[in-house]
Amino acid sequence: MNHITLDGFGPPEVMKLTRSPRPVAGPHEVLIAIAYAGVNRPDIAQRLGNYPPPPGVTDIPGLEVAGTIAALGEGVTGLSVGDQVCALVSGGGYAEYVAAPAPQVLPVPQGFDLALASVIPETWFTVWTNLYDSGALKPGESVLVHAGTSGIGTTAIQLAHALGSRVFTTVSSDDRIGLCQSLGAEIAINYRAGDYVQPLKDATGGKGVDVILDMRAGDFFPRNLDLLASGGRIVNIASLAGREVKLDIGLMMRKRAVITGTTLRARPIAEKGRIAQALHTHVWPLFESGRTRPQLDRTYPLDQAADAHRALEAGEIAGKITLRVRGRNQASNMGS
Repeated sequence: MNHITLDGFGPPEVMKLTRSPRPVAGPHEVLIAIAYAGVNRPDIAQRLGNYPPPPGVTDIPGLEVAGTIAALGEGVTGLSVGDQVCALVSGGGYAEYVAAPAPQVLPVPQGFDLALASVIPETWFTVWTNLYDSGALKPGESVLVHAGTSGIGTTAIQLAHALGSRVFTTVSSDDRIGLCQSLGAEIAINYRAGDYVQPLKDATGGKGVDVILDMRAGDFFPRNLDLLASGGRIVNIASLAGREVKLDIGLMMRKRAVITGTTLRARPIAEKGRIAQALHTHVWPLFESGRTRPQLDRTYPLDQAADAHRALEAGEIAGKITLRVRGRNQASNMGS
């Protein structure tokens, strides 16, 4: 099969298209003939040598795919060869085939094509488990989502809004505010033009925000804690503004704050399967009714994976990128 390999760690140029034997579906796995593979910031971290695959996982990058089941491993039930599916994988997405654990495989939502389905798993699994498991977000509570036009941001805004929360967000420029508001953000603030803390304290009547989903950390962290409501929760899932933070322990104690952080890739299959079932129960109806929709910004062919990484690193993207593994060889803009 064709796939992307990493010729060392470093800039996008280390990604090379090569060929090797296709994988085989093991027990409780399915072999997926991949049509599209989503591109995510953890893929960039892996390319830079900062996010290695878990032990025993292929070093081919790519954490989410959509395609057609080509074979079933021993013990798989409820799935059939020929089914169109999307799946969360721990690696191997930038390829023509991947062996995926059956519990992490979901049907393509009705009305979705494979390109759109390919950008569901990584961000929607991540947002669900961080907002509703770790963050314990409830209807009627408020949530601040940083990086509002990222893949995670556009997902979290839509999901929290659809499930009954007040949603606030930060963005890096004024021209991104409109998209966030169209997805359900009540207030979107350009953090480069002014601070977000006091406006959101005012918006909540001085209470502060119940849950903060943060991908930035660094100097955002003390401001997040200042903004947090009593009994609130800060969930950290990345550190784009820096890994070291200043923590006022006394303020944390007075606010009875819960501060946590998670990653998804190395979690047990059973845990990811539980998240998949929660998505199928709670989110698939939102997809199929049109209340939420992944934001697919653009598509590149597999052999232009380096260009996809450059676009993501440059901050050009509003939503998600996917790689076309099978089909036309020309890159195309697909709109938001």
